[in-house]
Amino acid sequence: MKVEIYSDIACPWCYIGKRRFDQALERFDGKGEVEVTFRPYQLVPDAPATASPHRAWLAERYGPQSRAMDDRVTELGRAEGIEYDFDAALHANTFLGHRLLHLAETEYGTAVQGVLKEALLKAHFTDGVDVGDRAALTEVAVAAGLDRARVAEYLAGDEGADEVQRQLDEARELGISAVPTFVFDGQWAVQGGQEVETFLQVFQQVAAEQQHAEQQVDATHGNGHGDACADGACAI
Repeated sequence: MKVEIYSDIACPWCYIGKRRFDQALERFDGKGEVEVTFRPYQLVPDAPATASPHRAWLAERYGPQSRAMDDRVTELGRAEGIEYDFDAALHANTFLGHRLLHLAETEYGTAVQGVLKEALLKAHFTDGVDVGDRAALTEVAVAAGLDRARVAEYLAGDEGADEVQRQLDEARELGISAVPTFVFDGQWAVQGGQEVETFLQVFQQVAAEQQHAEQQVDATHGNGHGDACADGACAI
């Protein structure tokens, strides 16, 4: 089973959603056969390269209710073991961070990419790190297991930029307009930081659908019929 998670480093609900998803995956009997990949999404693609205080930016965007928004997320995050520090958090452009996640996936694998994703979320929301700064990103990446020289070289140039932009464009074309969005096997999408039990039910349902599809293919091959088209879909 392949799960693609569209999320942004600067999305507080993406942090909560990841923690809940991880808990559900740990409880899923077929967890060893699940591959998780993080796909890029930018809530504020035009965020400036120079970071600014999160509180001031959110207040300018949402007005007086911004403080209550942060307080609500802080309360929910604490239940998932997340310590949000919005006083220290910085509003930053996350494109470089998404490039770094792309590097992790392509050269280290999805497991390391997952470790880096968690580290970037913590850096942004708990530690007050500027995730748009190359030097800061390098330190986070090295702590997550990436090679320092390779990361520095990668971030100094434009490697991966076109591919990340292509994936960002694809997300929009797919109709993804809010994050986190979890896409299971390219067919089923779950949006938002759902409860653990909800994610677990989705895992079980997708696994059941996979098993059912495999049984249908086996039955088709067994009865000698080559036409496996039914209900608007064809099995190849």
